[in-house]
Amino acid sequence: MNSPSQILSPVQARILAVLIEKERTVPDSYPLSLNGLQTGCNQKTAREPVMELSESEILAALDELKSAGWITDHLAGRVARYSHRFGSQLGVPSQSVAVLATLMLRGPQTAAELRSHCERLHRFADISALEGFLAELAERSAGALVQLLPRQPGARESRWAHLLCGEPVLAEAVVASSPQASGELLARIAALEEEIVTLKNEFSAFKRQFEA
Repeated sequence: MNSPSQILSPVQARILAVLIEKERTVPDSYPLSLNGLQTGCNQKTAREPVMELSESEILAALDELKSAGWITDHLAGRVARYSHRFGSQLGVPSQSVAVLATLMLRGPQTAAELRSHCERLHRFADISALEGFLAELAERSAGALVQLLPRQPGARESRWAHLLCGEPVLAEAVVASSPQASGELLARIAALEEEIVTLKNEFSAFKRQFEA
């Protein structure tokens, strides 16, 4: 199965997923303001991983997303608002957009969990309908956007994960030899993600100095 190289950073994926979610759940507030976007990104409930993004981190990621064509900004009065171009950018239908947004917001899911958690974004008639879109996303000629993870010990079903931020690391974590080793691995992953965000912010600030 061919999969694309990393398309988005975790911060960029969170921003896009929140824009998709709010477009479908609170359309009166969409396009989203920076404040609304920050609140959605840092929401603790049903967010995996949990994030604490500052305004500057979000603005840096928004600049990158806009340059790459993932979002559009709008000026409403003196307030900037943001909308996504996720479906058109990837060339996937609205049902697949809902599936990917749910995976980006909640982390790996079984098909049953995904159907339940997708309901606010798109209501699938049954599991087989959802699995049809998962299969299309996994078998895209342009590169897979989702992957079925190896079943974890004791689990009844395998979970699906998105590939927009590169290969999922969960499979490595579950084969750790002990809970302590698993915790150390997750801590290293979190530290690396923080370093990536810091480097992206520094690069964006450096670039803006020359563009000013």
